[in-house]
Amino acid sequence: MPTEGHPGVSAFRTQPALLPADLEPRRSAARRRRPRNPLPALVLGLFVVFFVLPVLWLVLAATKTDDQLVHGNPLSFGSWHALKANWDALTAYQGDAIFQWLRNSALYSFGALVITLAVAIPAGYALAMTEFRGRRMLLVATLVVMLMPNATLVVPLFLEVNAVHLIGSMWSIILPYAFYPFGVYLAYIYFSTALPRELLEAARLDGCSEFGAFRRVALPLAAPIVALVGFFSFVANWTNYFLPYVMLPQSSQLPVQVGLGTLLDDVPQFNPTVGDLAVQRPELALATLLAITPVLIVFLFSQRFLVTGMLAGATKS
Repeated sequence: MPTEGHPGVSAFRTQPALLPADLEPRRSAARRRRPRNPLPALVLGLFVVFFVLPVLWLVLAATKTDDQLVHGNPLSFGSWHALKANWDALTAYQGDAIFQWLRNSALYSFGALVITLAVAIPAGYALAMTEFRGRRMLLVATLVVMLMPNATLVVPLFLEVNAVHLIGSMWSIILPYAFYPFGVYLAYIYFSTALPRELLEAARLDGCSEFGAFRRVALPLAAPIVALVGFFSFVANWTNYFLPYVMLPQSSQLPVQVGLGTLLDDVPQFNPTVGDLAVQRPELALATLLAITPVLIVFLFSQRFLVTGMLAGATKS
């Protein structure tokens, strides 16, 4: 058996142990010697080319004349004078039709949004918290309709709206917009995974009805998912083109997305038969900026709730 004076044992015992703090300089040196992966920078560069540059070009296009837009530097600023001229020409088109289209879009989108939130959030809560006959079938139907392309529903919706004589009214747009199964499914996922059942049980023991527990406990805690459903619904309503194109016969009723199509038809480079109502391409670019500005504003004001809502339900409580 080795004694305490044995050189191997003594050397083993006197050798200091390496602490994590001692290993950190070695790790840092190894990281410095390791070549950097160029893939993240390449991906970010591609995102800039495909997403940022087109938006920058669109913003600068509104400050140019049509000749500057075609023959000038694509990423150069035109002039404030050209921007004002484009603004005056756009607002004079069909007697400030662009503002009428924007008002119509706001009416349709926000009107449908109110109905969507009033229906989708309670429906998701009911599907998550109650058991009833046909519940699973209703969930499957919600998923199937959610996965269907919007264009496939236009003809059935047109026949239904026409049967109740609402074609050409604002309700022919607001009511189909308010039908939002994706919002119901988002609310169902949130309430079934992220809402503590103990809070609801405590509220019921304190004398709350089911509606009272939903209004006083579940709904205040569901603010992030309400914001998420509201944002997605608003964007879907604002950018919808095909449904109002089919439902609305008059130009004064059109939302801005369909109005942009009307402007596009009056650009001489795309339609050589236009006459006095010719629209230049910088004016079309300016109209496009006006059309996307409301969505950008809503996103900037709600982004904090959007991040919270997208993380809601990621883990069980």
